[in-house]
Amino acid sequence: MANQRVSIVTLGCEKNAVDSEVMVGLMEQKGYTMTDDPDLADVVIVNTCAFIDAAKQESIDTILRIAADKHPGKKLLVAGCMAQRYAAELLEEIPEIDGLVGTGEFPRIVDLIERVKSGERPKWTGNPVYIYDEFTPRKTAKGPSAYIKIAEGCDHKCTFCVIPQMRGAFRSRPIESIVAEAKQLVAQGVREVNLIAQDSTQYGLDLYGKRQLPELLHALHGIEDLQWIRLHYAYPGYFTDELIEAFRILPKVVKYVDMPLQHSEDHILRSMQRPGRQRHIRELVKKIRERIPGVVLRSSFIVGFPGETEEDFQNLKAFVEEVGFDHVGVFTYSAEESSLAATFTNQVDDAEKERRASELMETARRVAAERMGRYVGEVVPVLIEGYDQADRSVYVGRTPFDAKEIDGLVYVTGVDLQIGSIVPVRISHAFEFDLVGEAV
Repeated sequence: MANQRVSIVTLGCEKNAVDSEVMVGLMEQKGYTMTDDPDLADVVIVNTCAFIDAAKQESIDTILRIAADKHPGKKLLVAGCMAQRYAAELLEEIPEIDGLVGTGEFPRIVDLIERVKSGERPKWTGNPVYIYDEFTPRKTAKGPSAYIKIAEGCDHKCTFCVIPQMRGAFRSRPIESIVAEAKQLVAQGVREVNLIAQDSTQYGLDLYGKRQLPELLHALHGIEDLQWIRLHYAYPGYFTDELIEAFRILPKVVKYVDMPLQHSEDHILRSMQRPGRQRHIRELVKKIRERIPGVVLRSSFIVGFPGETEEDFQNLKAFVEEVGFDHVGVFTYSAEESSLAATFTNQVDDAEKERRASELMETARRVAAERMGRYVGEVVPVLIEGYDQADRSVYVGRTPFDAKEIDGLVYVTGVDLQIGSIVPVRISHAFEFDLVGEAV
């Protein structure tokens, strides 16, 4: 199999990206050759997302596009959340699919390919209990920033979400395992690690009997040459004083709080089965801003949830504007089958959901643009990640206040800047999402 070429098409979130990197590492270890071009591959793996309708449609469209170009001898495999959730339907409706591997079966990807090559059509979607560790061969994307999955699965019962059905129960990696992986990444030139989990604030509860995220941050902070530690997906219900203190006193922990709130109105939050209420959220945001000077806030919201009235939506818009989030993601509610909210009777019309999403995003953009203006004239640290595609005399990077592949970029003029270095940049222009400046 050493001369077999494999291409992975990764859809969905950064957790899927980590899963793909693990599969690449396992395959390269066995002598497979990777290619970015599915047309040149002998085996194509589509690592799918099935979080909401739009993600499912993208996954199906990608599978069908590759199936249409499939020649005799070429194999098409489907991996990830859609394979886990819809294995039987996919195999029945798309005969071009040669095999499936669910979210708990990634370590068997090489065996899956070999079985498919021998003429079998495997469907491996056992109970998802797997999570990789520091000994797993993983081929990370090139660059000075990398993701580390600190936990997998979810125990929450949010009524709009089916992730626990696809990813299994919440399970943490030991602190020692995460630190060991971070050291490996730093030895490869990584300077920023992005910690991800479905709910990072629940980290350690299953292993240690208590939440241990602050302890993890302290342990990672001691790694020499690691410059930035970024935390994603913190639940408002478990953002403790100890966690705020870790953000405050640990210089390597970037002052960037990514806390999906989903809504502002109490009756919607109750219907969603989300932790906290608007009063608690406002108090928490106030405390975070008071105790972590210069902190940047990112959140995400769902519009059109069953029972959301026009008044609720206008209150949500006012909340987003009043709080002044630096970054906001907006999603239209998707009635996922087998989710509790899909059974609610007071569903909102699709066109109305789209209108609300557009309006809320416009409000969020305006607020973000106003907040971006505060950087003009300031000198901020920027992680240099590459060059501008249109002009290689201009470097491209990110501030600590912008997450990889999610938020804005900084376009930097300077001479002989090192990729992977963090340089001071004086900001001259601010736009809706991006900044422009000169290295000083």
